Amino acid sequence: MNEIEFYKKTSCFTELGLYKNFAQALPDDIRELCLLQRHQIIHPVAIMKCGGQKQTFHGDMTQIPCDSLLFENERFPTALSILAELLRRENEYSCQRKIQNKMHLTCREQAILLTAILKAKGIPARARSGFAPYISNDGIFHDHWICERFCDKENRWILTDADCCVENLDFDFADIPCDKFLFGAQSYLKIRNKEICDNALEYASVPPTHGMRAALQSLFYDLHSLMNDEIFFWHSPRYIVEKNFDLSQAEFEELDSIANLMLEPSKNFEKICDIWETTPKFRIVSGGFN
Repeated sequence: MNEIEFYKKTSCFTELGLYKNFAQALPDDIRELCLLQRHQIIHPVAIMKCGGQKQTFHGDMTQIPCDSLLFENERFPTALSILAELLRRENEYSCQRKIQNKMHLTCREQAILLTAILKAKGIPARARSGFAPYISNDGIFHDHWICERFCDKENRWILTDADCCVENLDFDFADIPCDKFLFGAQSYLKIRNKEICDNALEYASVPPTHGMRAALQSLFYDLHSLMNDEIFFWHSPRYIVEKNFDLSQAEFEELDSIANLMLEPSKNFEKICDIWETTPKFRIVSGGFN
């Protein structure tokens, strides 16, 4: 199986259907495309932190309807549903979108929307799940989703954060250095090898999930994303949920093997695909919808 062609394919989460032509007409410049997309969506955390006041990037938060849903990702888990709802609320997809017509979605939805748009343009792309230290100043690696796109001209994969509104970054959000993002497999292995402590990782659940459990969730989000199956972030493999994330040594060693392969997903693409096809327990998930 050809890796580059595989990531041109869409999933049920990134297929845009009748909106494919619309996506193709959006800007080709990645920075312009990301900036435009950010003006359509507000992260719920930004609303909670800045609600009731004006904010530099998003605008006047007081204009958000009081009866508006804060977390809309449960209703709009696919790129197609997001794009359809954005255009239903306001038919102009521009940086001038009224704040009351913006959607309240998380980094996952930003990542799959950008991934879907790039795929519509014929660009190989994949969502990636992990942890980002740069989105907060508290020294904790918070869970985060970004997009990884293949640049044919440079013959390399490039990390891009469509959700990042952090000012004064010391790197380019459209070309994030790999050492600025901790992928799911890396976080899992670092905890397994005691390179980082349990409380260094935090998944933004309610209440927050820390340590190995957070790392296991991110490991499987990233595995599914690498297989073009960008599962909703309430989902985890059923066998792990049923064990309440308390795995045996043999089960951890099994995950060590797939995590080590995921450190270099392009080099090990065929091996990862083979494990995906032959290990159904990794694909059978349990979560909010099943």
